[in-house]
Amino acid sequence: MNIRDDFIISKLHKGYLVGGAVRDFLTGKFSTDRDIAIKNAEAYAKNIAEQFEGTFIILDSVNKIYRVVLQDKINYLDISEIEGNNIEEDLLRRDFTINAIAYDLENDKFIDITGGMEDLKNKKLRPVREQNFKDDSLRILRGFRFLSTTGFEMTQELKESISKYLPLALNPAKERIHYELMKLFGGKYASETLLLMDNFKLLEKIFPCVKELKLVTPNSHHHLDLFHHVIETVRNIEILYEELPREAKSHMDSIDFGGFPRINHLKLAGFLHDIGKYSVWTIENGKCDKFECLYNKPECANCNARHRFIKHDEVGSKMCVQLLKDLKFSKKQIEYISQMIKYHIYPSGVLSAPDLNEKVMMRYLRKMENCVIDNIILAKADRLSARGPEITEEMVENNLNGLDKLLNFYLERKDTLKPLPKLLDGNEIMKILGISQSPKLGEIITKLKEAQMNGDITTKEEAELFIKNFSL
Repeated sequence: MNIRDDFIISKLHKGYLVGGAVRDFLTGKFSTDRDIAIKNAEAYAKNIAEQFEGTFIILDSVNKIYRVVLQDKINYLDISEIEGNNIEEDLLRRDFTINAIAYDLENDKFIDITGGMEDLKNKKLRPVREQNFKDDSLRILRGFRFLSTTGFEMTQELKESISKYLPLALNPAKERIHYELMKLFGGKYASETLLLMDNFKLLEKIFPCVKELKLVTPNSHHHLDLFHHVIETVRNIEILYEELPREAKSHMDSIDFGGFPRINHLKLAGFLHDIGKYSVWTIENGKCDKFECLYNKPECANCNARHRFIKHDEVGSKMCVQLLKDLKFSKKQIEYISQMIKYHIYPSGVLSAPDLNEKVMMRYLRKMENCVIDNIILAKADRLSARGPEITEEMVENNLNGLDKLLNFYLERKDTLKPLPKLLDGNEIMKILGISQSPKLGEIITKLKEAQMNGDITTKEEAELFIKNFSL
C-alpha cells in the first residue's frame, strides 16, 4: 500500500499531509479526512476546492484553518497555515508523537522528528513536549481519547505531563470536551481507559456522580462496587457489540443524532445507567449498617442485609439531564441517554411476565420504537456485570436467552411495524372532557397511548370511550 494510492493525495503536490491521515496510513487504515499544513493556506484551499469541485469553508479565520468538502460529502480536507517558520516547528507544537508525522507532498517523503513512527510500531502514546499541554490543556483528554481508540500504552512522559497539568483539564470550552468524550466512548478500549482516567482523578472532575458510585458497596446481587459495576457494563457492551449480527451492528453504527454513532452514546449510557442508585439506596432486613458499608468491607457482599434501590432507573434518567446539558450535549443526545437509563431494567421486566406472549413482546417493541436493539444490549451488559452470591449461572443464562429471544423477535418483525396512529390529539380530548391543559391531560394521553400499545384500543370510537371512563 502506497500513500499515493489515495485518490486525493495522488493529485496533491504541495504542502504537507499531517495528523490522523498519516497515522492511519501507517497503521493500515483508510481515512476520509485529510489534514494539510501549508503556507498561504487560504489561497491553497480555494485552489483545491476548485480542482475537486468541492465546497470551500472557513473554519477559523484567526488561525487560518479552512475546509474543502468534496462532492460525495464524505471526503474532505482541512487545510491550515503552518505554525512557525517551517514544518518542523509546526510538528513540535502538536500533541503526541504519533500525530507529529508529516508527509511531504512535493518530495514524496515522511518527516518524523519526534520518533512518532517508532512509537506507532511499539504502540506507545508519548507527548511531543510537556509545554504543549499548557498551551492547550484539552490535550489531556485527547490523550485518553487516543488510548481508548488505539489501545496504546501510556508512557511515563505522558503520565507526568497529565499529572502536572491536570488542574487545567476542564479549562477548554465544554463543546471541545464533549467532542473528546464522545470520541473516547467510541473507542474499543473505552472501559480500560475510564479506569485509567480514574487513576488520575479525572473521571470525577468530568462526572461528579462518580464519587457517589464509589460509595455503593457490593451486595447479594452485585459482586462489584457500583463504580466498577458500571465500568464492567461498558466493557460488556464493547464485547456484545462485536458479537452482534450484521443488521444489529449496522444499527449501532448509524449516526442518527449528535454526530456520533449510537454505540458511542450507548456506552456512555452504560456508564451512567446506575447514577440514581446512591440517592435511593436503603439497606433492610439485616445487621449491616449503610455507613459502615462505606468502608467496603469484604464481608458486605455476603452479609444478610438486603440492599434496595427503588426507582433508581427513573431517578437516574432525570439526574443525567443537567449533567449532560452542562457538557453541551444536544437535546436528542440527552433524550436518548435518559431513555436508556430509564428503561435499562425494562427488557428483563418484560421477560418476567407470567405469560410471555406475542402481545407482551409487541408492546415492548412499540414502547422502545427505534431503540430496541440498544436497550437489549444494555440490559444484557448489565446482567453480565452483576454476579453477586445470590445470582446463579442458571439465572444469568435464562435472562440472556430471553433477551436474545426478544431481540430476534424484533429483528423478524421490525419491517412490519408501523407507527401507532394518533386516534385523539390533546385538543380533541380537552373538548370531549371539557377540561383545560393540565398535568391531568398529559396523564390521559400517556394512558391512551399505553392502551394502544397493548392492543386494547384500535379505533377512534374506542379511544373516546376510554378517556370518558378514565376521567370518571
